[in-house]
Amino acid sequence: MTDDQFHKPVMVREVVDSLCCKRGGIYLDGTLGGGGHAYEILKKISPDGILIGIDIDDDALLESEKRLKPFGNRKILMKANYADMSNILADLNISKVDGIFLDLGVSSHQLKTAERGFSFSLAAPLDMRMDHSRGKSAYDLINTLPDKELERIIRDYGEEIMAGRIAKAISARRKRSPIKTTAELAAIVVESLPPAFRRKRIHPATKTFQAMRIAVNNELLNLTRAINSGIDMLGREGRFSIISFHSLEDRIVKNFFRSWEKGCICPPDLPVCSCRRKTKVKVLTRKPVIPGEAEIVSNPRARSAKLRTAERI
Repeated sequence: MTDDQFHKPVMVREVVDSLCCKRGGIYLDGTLGGGGHAYEILKKISPDGILIGIDIDDDALLESEKRLKPFGNRKILMKANYADMSNILADLNISKVDGIFLDLGVSSHQLKTAERGFSFSLAAPLDMRMDHSRGKSAYDLINTLPDKELERIIRDYGEEIMAGRIAKAISARRKRSPIKTTAELAAIVVESLPPAFRRKRIHPATKTFQAMRIAVNNELLNLTRAINSGIDMLGREGRFSIISFHSLEDRIVKNFFRSWEKGCICPPDLPVCSCRRKTKVKVLTRKPVIPGEAEIVSNPRARSAKLRTAERI
């Protein structure tokens, strides 16, 4: 299987340029996937640069191991969550890196593999775990969460204005019998919505599935942890680049990068800084980098991608 078959990486050239990859540098790819971005980074940092690649998906690690085999021991691959990158680097006795990259999208392989339960277009058990060997699945959350918590997740993580109706429909349905499959959940969502909402360009269940995936994998908290710890792992002029695919993620990346650029968070009327929070980065992307038209045509999943970069000072 080629990397494009496993997962077609987005904005590869833009990512490599954003990281300002240098020969002999040490870089961390926290969302390794099929190894597409990592492959180009390793080429750029030849002949002796090191890449640490981490992923919590076993399939991704197997695929990237094959893809990156030509680079021998210049790659270090391991199963882990990118939120734990500081511990990973400490275990490797690496104090600083020259660049960190995160691609927050779901891979093509995950979407196309029915049993992973990410896609509403494929009938499969409700799972949605990136690491399907641990943690609660979408089945657990859909069938056990209180109605109000389910509504909150769908509203806050899916930005779904019909969250209340959807949560009520799920609650009513699960009282009769557990909701077991992606097809069942998608049908419940569609049936709960007014006719006008069923005719929109995107599938009516898209936002609900996004919300449940985020909740299952604790994605937003992990992203926050990764940004805060990752910035401290960067050497001077090290770059932190992140591709996001929906507004919740992009907002977190933008706001945290800007917050660490500002430094002090004391009230404006306080005469002397008491928070002692120092500026750590310079934001290099006032507006996010987005894919070109040609890439969107060849890879439609790229259309919502946004790349932001900050540099350690």
